[in-house]
Amino acid sequence: MKVGILGIGLIGGSLALSARKHIPDVEIYGLDQNEDHLDRSLVIKLIDFKLNDADLKLMDLLLIAIPVDAASKQIVSLLDEVHDNGLVIDFGSTKAAICDRVALHPKRGQFLATHPIAGTEFSGPDAAMENLFLNKTQILCETQNTRPDLLEWAENWFRKMGMQIRPMDPVEHDQHIAYVSHLSHISSFMLGKTVVEKEKNEKTIFEMAGSGFESTVRLAKSSPDMWIPIFNQNKDNILETLSEYINNLNQFKNLLEANDYDKLYEQIGEINGIREILEGINKTSKH
Repeated sequence: MKVGILGIGLIGGSLALSARKHIPDVEIYGLDQNEDHLDRSLVIKLIDFKLNDADLKLMDLLLIAIPVDAASKQIVSLLDEVHDNGLVIDFGSTKAAICDRVALHPKRGQFLATHPIAGTEFSGPDAAMENLFLNKTQILCETQNTRPDLLEWAENWFRKMGMQIRPMDPVEHDQHIAYVSHLSHISSFMLGKTVVEKEKNEKTIFEMAGSGFESTVRLAKSSPDMWIPIFNQNKDNILETLSEYINNLNQFKNLLEANDYDKLYEQIGEINGIREILEGINKTSKH
């Protein structure tokens, strides 16, 4: 099987490792705007060949792991090129825009929109991990529009990776992901910005930073090349989420100014209930 991967970073590189492990007789072709990344992916054997335009029609599987704006721009031409039994899978963090883009394409049945709930703050081919997707959720959108035989193949591959499959409407996906992913990154970026601007002595920051600060600001190391297009595509949902978040921050500030520590104690106690929710989700995902 010939597999082409657009974007040889954390996600694309990890998909390459998974393809090599689970797909018999696989040949992996790669394309990346960063030539250094592409050359590095050849050296560490994530891919076997560079992917050229002429190769597209030969690919049995095309995996899109590039920024969401670039994916939306290229998806139509990729579907135009893929052969009649090829499958194109998108792995971006927003789903409504790309699903709309291909809605009327004659090869719509050869497209599958997905979002693996997996990742780290690292990027580039050296960030690839063979077990990145193990016990992680794989969101699948508009599966009713993907050709059944191709959908079945993709689902079997995801299960071999150890993923839990969750069908979801693309609009609903973008609304939910604004809370659990996009807001988390914004919070991390802005915490990092606030601390760096306030504390000019960087050595002091790092000497005093404990695990709480380090884990909270970890996502601030994520690439703007990936995140600015996400913020653009999911702008409306993010703005709504941000408004709620800012309102909660202002309420906290008001209670602190009013010395209402009893109310703060009550609220934080209620918020602690998220521990049970997360523990329940983690137990479910491992079975």
